[in-house]
Amino acid sequence: MRLFKKRAYIPIQQAGEKAEGTVPSVPDGMFQKCPNCQRAVYSKDLGEEKICPNCSYAFRISAQERLRIIMDDGSFEEWDEDVVSVDPLEFPGYDKKIVQAQIKSGLREAVLTGKGTIEGQAVAFGIMDSHFIMGSMGHAVGEKIARLFERSTEERLPVILFTASGGARMQEGIISLMQMAKTSAAIANHSKEGLLYITVLTDPTTGGVTASFAMQGDIILSEPNALVGFAGRRVIEQTIKESLPENFQRAEMVLENGFIDKIVPRNELRGMLSKLIALHV
Repeated sequence: MRLFKKRAYIPIQQAGEKAEGTVPSVPDGMFQKCPNCQRAVYSKDLGEEKICPNCSYAFRISAQERLRIIMDDGSFEEWDEDVVSVDPLEFPGYDKKIVQAQIKSGLREAVLTGKGTIEGQAVAFGIMDSHFIMGSMGHAVGEKIARLFERSTEERLPVILFTASGGARMQEGIISLMQMAKTSAAIANHSKEGLLYITVLTDPTTGGVTASFAMQGDIILSEPNALVGFAGRRVIEQTIKESLPENFQRAEMVLENGFIDKIVPRNELRGMLSKLIALHV
């Protein structure tokens, strides 16, 4: 009897090699990379608030997602949905860019405005969405925000505005910069009536938006680690010929310098806003 039979040679699979037909398939969107800590995060672990479980970074979210986590279910009534951008300067490719942004974001413009309730308390609401041409401010954005304050003044409603913007929309030139003055005037009239205005700065809030309505709130809140500033970091460094601190223009440093009242984690914002509105009433 032969105890040892000769068998066909089978090569040993080297470490790291995958056998044919066994490549794992990972569905799109199952994991997301955190922009702050650079770790891959299982999407379900982010939760509804989209907060990184490793470093607590608040991911950029859409206006629709923001509504779901802040407003009472079914209470939101949109205002001025028919106000949309046109191409006043006939800037090359701008009209196509607007259409692409509308398809990508599910919004007609970079800001969503309306009214609803937070824990039963009536409030006017504005949310800028960075998914729409980086939340840039054109004439339609300025018009919607001005109307938000004008209508809130008439209805005597407090205003909560979430900012997220790369600044003025360059495709509209001086017309976009004019929105800084227009929105500021509407905010001043709202304030004269003794009505509350709360801004919540999210990542990023920059440029002409920072230089106008973002920093005009009676109470200015921010999400952690949000980029808050006017000119970009590289522009400033090239101008002053010096390196800037690592946390330059981050919410924590802006708070230290007195431009923000409080930094509030996203999962605590709804409760904080409800308390502030109740105190004002």
